[in-house]
Amino acid sequence: MASYADKTFTPPELIRNFCIIAHIDHGKSTLADRMLQITGVVEERAMRAQYLDRMDIERERGITIKAQNVRLPWKVGDVEHVLHMIDTPGHVDFTYEVSRALEACEGAILLVDAAQGIEAQTLANLYLAMEKDLTIIPVLNKIDLPAADPDRYAKEIAHIIGCAPDDVLRVSAKTGVGVAEVLDEVVRVTPAPVGASDAPARAMIFDSVYDTYRGVITYIRVVDGKITPRERIKMMSTGATHEILEIGIVSPEPKATVGLGVGEVGYLITGVKDVRQSKVGDTVTSLRKGATEPLTGYREPRPMVYSGLYPVDGSQYPELREALDKLQLNDAALTYEPETSAALGFGFRCGFLGLLHLEITRDRLEREAGLDLISTAPNVVYRVVKDDGSEMTVTNPSDWPTGKVAQIYEPVVKTTILAPSEFIGAIMELCQSRRGQLGGMDYLSETRVELRYTMPLAEIIFDFFDALKSRTRGYASLDYEEAGEQESELVKVDIMLQGEPVDAFSAIRHKDDAYSYGTSMTTKLRELIPRQQFEVPIQAAIGSRIIARENIRAIRKDVLAKCYGGDITRKRKLLEKQKEGKKRMKTIGRVEVPQEAFVAALSTDSTADKAKK
Repeated sequence: MASYADKTFTPPELIRNFCIIAHIDHGKSTLADRMLQITGVVEERAMRAQYLDRMDIERERGITIKAQNVRLPWKVGDVEHVLHMIDTPGHVDFTYEVSRALEACEGAILLVDAAQGIEAQTLANLYLAMEKDLTIIPVLNKIDLPAADPDRYAKEIAHIIGCAPDDVLRVSAKTGVGVAEVLDEVVRVTPAPVGASDAPARAMIFDSVYDTYRGVITYIRVVDGKITPRERIKMMSTGATHEILEIGIVSPEPKATVGLGVGEVGYLITGVKDVRQSKVGDTVTSLRKGATEPLTGYREPRPMVYSGLYPVDGSQYPELREALDKLQLNDAALTYEPETSAALGFGFRCGFLGLLHLEITRDRLEREAGLDLISTAPNVVYRVVKDDGSEMTVTNPSDWPTGKVAQIYEPVVKTTILAPSEFIGAIMELCQSRRGQLGGMDYLSETRVELRYTMPLAEIIFDFFDALKSRTRGYASLDYEEAGEQESELVKVDIMLQGEPVDAFSAIRHKDDAYSYGTSMTTKLRELIPRQQFEVPIQAAIGSRIIARENIRAIRKDVLAKCYGGDITRKRKLLEKQKEGKKRMKTIGRVEVPQEAFVAALSTDSTADKAKK
């Protein structure tokens, strides 16, 4: 394989750039593994499952988080072709990774499980690929499973993308059956990249990762011209200039080459330590006689969900900042800013693309930096118009205005749900209870239906997906995309301990849902906060109106233990003295809330269970 990297520029007509679109667990990484084996890029003894998934967390959960690219040689007849494959994530929270991968490709393999059929998130990514005019190659995987029904799902795919059912390829990525035919089909139908080899160099940055020793590694797709080592380059949006220390291909380990030409995908290293200087979506050009027009970039990802991340030990705050800085180098969709909480101390308000993104980010910070973190309840961004006409954006309940407000706007999303038709009633009931409005319904086949709802994002981010799965016995799949905002009747629910609001437990809720949140939170805290020397009231309030209350009973010391026999008045005197003491203690005493109570009250169920363990 070394000779492959030593060659000069590959002619564009022999290059094919493609990606794999699939839902979680439909065999995307397994198919990538087989392709690596068949093309001989990875030797048999070095092979391992999920070869392209580099992170421990990806291997444990069996999901792809980062898109990975790899160069594969493939012979059709006597002609040697070069294939650039990008393995993309399947979960809706990582659609941003997928959209970047699609920009670097001309073709896409649509991989569908022959036992489950197409899922909502795959459908969303398929539409993204169709918008970019990519050639779609439909493939049914797992045909070796006893439950597989390839004929039925081939018809379903044909109906969606407008091809004949016979055009859908059938493979088993596990056994390797049909994988060679897929690569032949990629070469046959995917268009070769188009670009001017004699024009000024232009390359699109589609990903970047941070390496502790080498700095930022930037992944590029060359569109025009060529880029060579030791050349000085310019980033067109930031204006930063660098010298290329190394340029090469990934096959599947990085290999330095003499440069990259039209249509080639590879990496470049400039020794820069600040990833903000190689922004994803930027255009790289030569410093001398460079291009004047940049390539069309990507839209910046907009955070959908906000949550506060706080170190359990306050002294770890600088380490958390450093860890977030490093993580942002690998994850362009993560945003954060410092914030303080009266209850939790110093931390960061972080923006995520969804709940899984939040969970993965928190997991990575805890593993990679050795931190113990508390994450506050996730919430979305609200736009508040005050009585005087001024506007403010609220990402944190503690920023909620105290005076009168004229209007409150909350973000809404277009939701697509795919499920067997027998569950239509249960799904409709769930969506209506979450303030959803039905936008349309289509039958993909006799037994499968697609429902489209417009729903407030705040209703989806917490436990909607779990509720949907339990009502449809795990068969439903969900996808959502932002769809603007709507006016809504929202209130801030404060949780107070002994009359003092605890900002970490505050939440913004719809007027109809405020009472149930208040009662559930007060009940939860009554069980979690240990008894004090005095009685502690836990109250939920909207403004000055109390909507729920629970009491934590006082621990009563037995002051009569030393009295045996004797006059009753002496006992009564001791009890009165104790009562007075408790009254005084109540006015000066602060309620101690243990860290575990914060973790359990603020977490979703899964993280609460983890905290208890």
